[in-house]
Amino acid sequence: MSDIFEHLINAYLEDQVGTMSGFLSPELTAGLRRNLLQKKEEGMMHPAGIGKHFDFQRNLEIRGDVICWIEEDTDDPFEQEFLDQMRRFVEHLNRTCYTGIRSFEFHYALYEAGSFYKRHKDQFQQDRGRQFSVVHYLNEQWQPEDGGQLRVWTRSGEQLIQPEGGRVVFFKADQTEHEVLPASRARMSIAGWLKNV
Repeated sequence: MSDIFEHLINAYLEDQVGTMSGFLSPELTAGLRRNLLQKKEEGMMHPAGIGKHFDFQRNLEIRGDVICWIEEDTDDPFEQEFLDQMRRFVEHLNRTCYTGIRSFEFHYALYEAGSFYKRHKDQFQQDRGRQFSVVHYLNEQWQPEDGGQLRVWTRSGEQLIQPEGGRVVFFKADQTEHEVLPASRARMSIAGWLKNV
């Protein structure tokens, strides 16, 4: 597993955005995708917002996904496996890069066809806790013509990242501007942040 972690970290160091396929196993990706779809069926996915506390608002002209947070004490075996893998990644990151990550938070995210999230950074103005953003894609047999790419801006220019199932994206929350482009079908992921608080 440490080889996978090193690959992702080295990709990040090259150009501010680390991506790799196969970070999550096909079995884990499929299990988490089923979880997301079940939560949608049960009405557990809620419209996401922007801002925090008094600045919080919902604005469909900026962001159109629905989300459901993953609880740290979950009894779902797929969520437990996912969180265990993220704990190991954080331990590796702290040990090898001295990042000082103390916690993390993740949620399921569903973008229905046509929805998007305009260009933004992931760190709140009044809360500097988020250090790194991590996105895990859960989509099945995603094709470039399906759209839904993650566009990121780095020092070398723009990148378009396909949201293929099992792929992970890793970048600095307070530095990397990014946006989710509209897709022609439902786009599923787990997104979250590694925090220093």
